[in-house]
Amino acid sequence: MIKKILISICTAIFITLPAFCKDVIPSYSTTLHTKTYGFYQVGTPVILHQEPDEKSEVIQTINWTSDSLTPQELSFDDVFTVFIGSKQLALMAVDDETEDWVKLIYDNKNNKSGWLKKDDPYKFMTWIHFYNTYGKKYGLKILKDAPANTYKLYSDTDENSQVVAHINHPQFIKLNVLRGNWALVSVVDLDKIPKTGYIRWRGDDGVKYVFPDVK
Repeated sequence: MIKKILISICTAIFITLPAFCKDVIPSYSTTLHTKTYGFYQVGTPVILHQEPDEKSEVIQTINWTSDSLTPQELSFDDVFTVFIGSKQLALMAVDDETEDWVKLIYDNKNNKSGWLKKDDPYKFMTWIHFYNTYGKKYGLKILKDAPANTYKLYSDTDENSQVVAHINHPQFIKLNVLRGNWALVSVVDLDKIPKTGYIRWRGDDGVKYVFPDVK
């Protein structure tokens, strides 16, 4: 009897697990669109047009909840760059914008995009705005394919400046300020010794090496 109860509990937990597996947080720079403007926070449905005109053809309509997405041929990773279901936070990459419209990439895998009419201009965030907002709130994480130099803390915004410390096993990377392609950060490593210096948050080509550790 006890064995049957345990099996039932385990089965119930297994069935409900997918509801907690819908978060999308970039881990590699290759999952980020280097040439995009930033992000737009979308609600549901996401109605995308061929052109920035309400009379233009609707090319895709996307509906989402914290754990489901339609059309089913798209995945959460295809549609969103950042998605936190528990917080109803859904961010799509912005490929272009006008005063009233944003062009959103709705299929990251195939780089397909469509135009969404803005319902709130403050939902659009440039890369700088996004990092300043979410990086300062949650801290930063180093992406898995970042170059080795990303783990060096410099005394100034120049790779020829003195290396003041190395990041080994970061527990928390606090963003203090962005200066061009550099970020002044304070790091707590496993050794608990605080370290402060500059790291490259993106390359000259726009490739991101770190990303806000959104939770």
